[in-house]
Amino acid sequence: QVQLVQSGGGLVQAGGSLRLSCAASGTIFSINCMGWYRQAPGKQRELVAPITGGGSTSYADSVKGRFTISRDNAKNTVYLQMKNLKPADAAVYYCNAEVLTILAYTTHYWGQGTPVTVSS
Repeated sequence: QVQLVQSGGGLVQAGGSLRLSCAASGTIFSINCMGWYRQAPGKQRELVAPITGGGSTSYADSVKGRFTISRDNAKNTVYLQMKNLKPADAAVYYCNAEVLTILAYTTHYWGQGTPVTVSS
């Protein structure tokens, strides 16, 4: 069993900052790609930013220059630092991890979701 537990998020004024965390635990041998997704009401879930095991990152155009994804491999944790938040960033944010388990199979796991609300 693998669990991804998210923390952070909440309500912030436009222009403000928030930091999301996602810690993986359980029968983990290693974690490949990790990432953050978000889903706004009535919209499809979209990829915000992935990060590889080696630390390579990419970002959705809408968040470039404002969001930073990072990870701590020793803690099996991925972070999303969000700055200059806009009302359009409001959504439920989910982390995702591609995990190689100690049972030698690879699958994706999701965090429980964290709402981010941005007031204008």
